[in-house]
Amino acid sequence: MEVANHLKRKRDDVVPFDDSQVDLSLLEAVEKSQNAVEVLDLRTLKRLVFSFERRLKENIEARLKYPDQPERFADSEVELHEELEKLKILAGAPELYPELVNLNAIPSILNLLSHENTDIAIDVVHLLEDLTDEDVLEDNDEPARILVDSLIENNVLELLVQNLQRLSDKDPDEMSAVYNTLASIENMIEVKPAVAELVCERTKLLRWLLGKIKVREFDSNKQYASEILAILLQNSTANQKRLGQMNGVDVVLQAVAMYKSKDPKTSDEEEMLENLFDCLCCLLMPLENKERFVKAEGVELMIIIMKQKKTAYASAIRALDFSMTKCPQACERFVDVLGLKTAFAAFMGKIPMGKKSKKERYQEELEERLVSLIASLFGGILRGSRRERLLSKFVENECEKIDRLMELYIRYSDRVKAETQRLEQLELDDLEMDEEEKYNRKLESGLYTLQLITVILGHVWCSEHPQMRARIELLLKQQKLTKKDIKDILQEYHDNIGDLDGPEEKERAQTRIQKIISAF
Repeated sequence: MEVANHLKRKRDDVVPFDDSQVDLSLLEAVEKSQNAVEVLDLRTLKRLVFSFERRLKENIEARLKYPDQPERFADSEVELHEELEKLKILAGAPELYPELVNLNAIPSILNLLSHENTDIAIDVVHLLEDLTDEDVLEDNDEPARILVDSLIENNVLELLVQNLQRLSDKDPDEMSAVYNTLASIENMIEVKPAVAELVCERTKLLRWLLGKIKVREFDSNKQYASEILAILLQNSTANQKRLGQMNGVDVVLQAVAMYKSKDPKTSDEEEMLENLFDCLCCLLMPLENKERFVKAEGVELMIIIMKQKKTAYASAIRALDFSMTKCPQACERFVDVLGLKTAFAAFMGKIPMGKKSKKERYQEELEERLVSLIASLFGGILRGSRRERLLSKFVENECEKIDRLMELYIRYSDRVKAETQRLEQLELDDLEMDEEEKYNRKLESGLYTLQLITVILGHVWCSEHPQMRARIELLLKQQKLTKKDIKDILQEYHDNIGDLDGPEEKERAQTRIQKIISAF
């Protein structure tokens, strides 16, 4: 490394020169040659690769011959750097990528990620980012796949992450290389989604990303690290479980806790905070991570964030919703630490006012999350004093929570009716749609939230509390509705419960809904 540091290029150094001694005709010739457009064809590619391989061989020989005399191989290093820069032109012709692979240039390029001179490794990182850039690969699916397959076959993931661990955020060039390393990995995932799990299986990238989001100071690479972590977790149960085993839930909670009583200073920092909550919600998919979340006092932290009414308010509700879905332990903790008061205040519309809260979609998302959260509480707390405390919320203040439920019921019911009519019209216009697609469209338009509202009403009705039952009946009558309207929605919900969690869980869930239907 001492050798590498000795040869660190100072990219911003300005070398003084005497312009009176410059040969103007020579300068003109150089300028013309730079402006000449290089034709990108197979012949050009072969010439570039051959030239690169020759300079690489010269550099290896010089380093072997004079290992302790950097000045003897410095020139070959500069020439190698220039050849790597020339290869960037290939990003303008992605259709040539299969030929680049056939010429066996990929192993030679990738091996330079382990070069003793960090600057050479950085050159390769920038080259890879250029070659895999999303805009470059657009409409070039097959060449992109061939390139990415070859890169992975030649250990690009391992080499990139090993190099990442020697880069410092204190050096601007190296900081830029960190960003481009993450960009290259993201680009490869875009081409081949399986890379998301491969990179976590084969390298220490997850551990590096956790270390990055732990840092208190905000910078662009911390933001990007949070984004990459979210990408790695979003569609992979294996990665969610893997990170959970690495104390990931605790680390993400610590990163989020920095904002429990303060807001991000910039829009980029705010985006990073949203990424961190995306990571947390993905982590909360497997049951074992929900349990880790409860143990790490994640429920308490989310309630504190809600009470502080800062930027992360809605994100905290989302995380609580994820944590309590099919997790009685989290539901019980939520009631024990007095979360009901905070959640029901939000349910009644008492949310912090700000730029976001004025947007209609923001308020709708909050409503939907809170309905889901309350439905999870009823599903997770089936008996005892906690159940009584939950039900008592629907009696207080003259059953105002039931009034709110019915208000939401009417609104979401109207939406679903409008969508149903729209779908019927599409069928009249000869646009064929199967029953599953129609059902999914209705779910997206608000049917899922409507179903959860009726589930909550069902739990309240099943309590057999005379005041609450009387209130539900009165409100139904006022809206010219009957209990059959609620039963029909519950029946559709019952009939469409999937078996994602296994046939036994499906049967249990259907039995619970059938009991509510029968009670009506």
